[in-house]
Amino acid sequence: MRIEASDIKQLNILKHYRIIRKWACRNNSLNDADLELLIYLDCIDLFTKKDFEDGSYSYSWDNRRWNRLLKEGWIVVWRERNRITQKYNIYKVSFKCKQLIQRVYRIMLGEEDIPTSERRNKIMKGKTYTDKVLITSINNVNKDKQR
Repeated sequence: MRIEASDIKQLNILKHYRIIRKWACRNNSLNDADLELLIYLDCIDLFTKKDFEDGSYSYSWDNRRWNRLLKEGWIVVWRERNRITQKYNIYKVSFKCKQLIQRVYRIMLGEEDIPTSERRNKIMKGKTYTDKVLITSINNVNKDKQR
């Protein structure tokens, strides 16, 4: 069975994507491009640094992104190179990254709400005007059970 554009619209899958993305980025020290690139890499499963670079073309240039995502544990080595048979490392997104992406999907589908406690969501502290606006949006997302 092939999924159609109308099926995606009916699911309302992208209705609250922006707010969910903002929550995921703020609470995991990522920027929008990092999160979307990690989602792309999760979809291709195992990848090389070249695949990462190809995926990076549609985002703002950040020459520190690769090392930062590796250092912070969002990307891990799946197979080391050995200079004889394997000429380059193969990577995958980490367990922590998969957990975050799955959580974003569950929130988009309405299976889970965005956390509203200050301990689990930095935005809820309401330190800036933007945070205060996002708090209202988060509450609206959580109320919308048709998402």
